[in-house]
Amino acid sequence: MDYDSVADELYALRPEEFTAARASAMASARTAGDRELAERIRALRKPSLAAWVSNLLVRGSPGEVEPLLRLGEGLRQAHQDLDGAQLRELSRRQHALIRALSLQARQLAEEAGHPIGESVQREVENTLHAVLADPEAARAWAGGRLAKPLSAAVGFPAVAEGARPQGPAPAPAPSRPGKKVSEQQRRRLAEARKDAEAAEHELRGLQDAAATAGQEASEAKQQVEEVQRRVEKLGEELERARSEHQQARFAERTARERARTADRRVREAGRKAATAAAQLERLTSSDA
Repeated sequence: MDYDSVADELYALRPEEFTAARASAMASARTAGDRELAERIRALRKPSLAAWVSNLLVRGSPGEVEPLLRLGEGLRQAHQDLDGAQLRELSRRQHALIRALSLQARQLAEEAGHPIGESVQREVENTLHAVLADPEAARAWAGGRLAKPLSAAVGFPAVAEGARPQGPAPAPAPSRPGKKVSEQQRRRLAEARKDAEAAEHELRGLQDAAATAGQEASEAKQQVEEVQRRVEKLGEELERARSEHQQARFAERTARERARTADRRVREAGRKAATAAAQLERLTSSDA
């Protein structure tokens, strides 16, 4: 029994199972005489629903972890280099990947028995943005042990601050090439900021669209479930009707058979009566 295996096991559980499982693991560690491990286990925090969904995405779709981490590295490098063209290309990939992962996380949560609403999905998306902006956040997310959602650094502010001069820069001599370099940097920085703002604006629009699509999907699912219930009910009624129809046909066949038997007996009785009448008539005639 070691800390990493226990932590991985706990954060793979559903949120409502976490507390009891943590208490059981603490008791096992104490029984084994490892009080330090028991205290470390006790310090593990129960994940919020958004954190659990983020962990579920890491565990349920491990193939998506590395592409997001690589994209985050590329975005951070492009911000540092003030590469506007690269930023635009990576921003487009960012929006597409985060939207796809957000919808995938929502589906995984629903399959695991915890459908999420718009607010939780937005927290998951913010966590993914934080993964792209902050390498420490990326490492925490990839570990699959988040206890709470991460906060996104919108527009990579840390990089933007680092690109700004920390104090008044001395004015360069007009004839030196340093002035041209500084102006070029300022233009590239301004372009990068505009690209980042445009990317965030587009992202908000996509988030709203994704939330609307998620709501529509939820409503459509409810309609499907309602129709399914009606189909099942109609199926039961159809089965009962078929059974009643079979019983009625059996009763009809039985009644027809009885009618044919009764008719046959009537005809036989008629023949017997006719024979008896003829015999009586002959006897009467001979006596006369």
